[in-house]
Amino acid sequence: MTILFPSPIFGPIRSRRLGISLGVNLIPADGKLCTFDCLYCECGFNEGQRPHQPRPSRSQVKEALENQLRKMVAEHALPDVITFAGNGEPTAHPEFPAIIDDTLALRDAYCPKAKVAVLSNATMSHKPDVFEALLRVDDNIQKLDTVDTPYIQLVDRPVGRYEVSKVIDTLCAFKGKVIIQTMFMCGETHDGISVDNTGEHYVAAWLEAIKKISPSRVMVYTIDRETPEQGLLKASAQVLDEIAERVRALGLEASVSY
Repeated sequence: MTILFPSPIFGPIRSRRLGISLGVNLIPADGKLCTFDCLYCECGFNEGQRPHQPRPSRSQVKEALENQLRKMVAEHALPDVITFAGNGEPTAHPEFPAIIDDTLALRDAYCPKAKVAVLSNATMSHKPDVFEALLRVDDNIQKLDTVDTPYIQLVDRPVGRYEVSKVIDTLCAFKGKVIIQTMFMCGETHDGISVDNTGEHYVAAWLEAIKKISPSRVMVYTIDRETPEQGLLKASAQVLDEIAERVRALGLEASVSY
């Protein structure tokens, strides 16, 4: 079973990592558009999920978000965070920087204590306008599941060209104003290839990259919902805690979601 989110606004929902989250989905509600095609994505695989509707425009997002925030103010039920997520990569929207500007203004007007967060796979963060927009949000959350290229091709499955060394350089350029999110898991693909990235081969090299990036926080997490690739398994709480402790040993903050 896959999950597709309403567009352009969904929720609020209770997030494992963020609290009461009002979602902003810059992808059409009837499908998925992403620069990754992850084996674990709750929205399913890109193939067969292509939307027929257009992306919501900047004006549509602004109007829908303002209407929902007005409703939440009237109900005295404000969000902890306004989160860009949904059915694919939010930063790939051509109007993403302007939409961020609108969102920050609406947040300031209706719920100034709420944060604005972006959940991204980091594939578009090298673009100057996207990079600058990400610097303006409160929680700039970027994915780095591993630094191992074969694993990235097996599990994250980038749609276009993806060079992990260049992604790491971009993440370093945020100068600490970035949160790294990493999916750890076990199991294997339907044809018997291991997807376990909790071993020392993966974790030691990943920690070196984390040390270089020096993010404000690292989010260590594992599978929470059904995955389109059936053989994937959650990493154990013990393993996740051990990885988080190694992050903390670098002098960095780490949170764990089981």
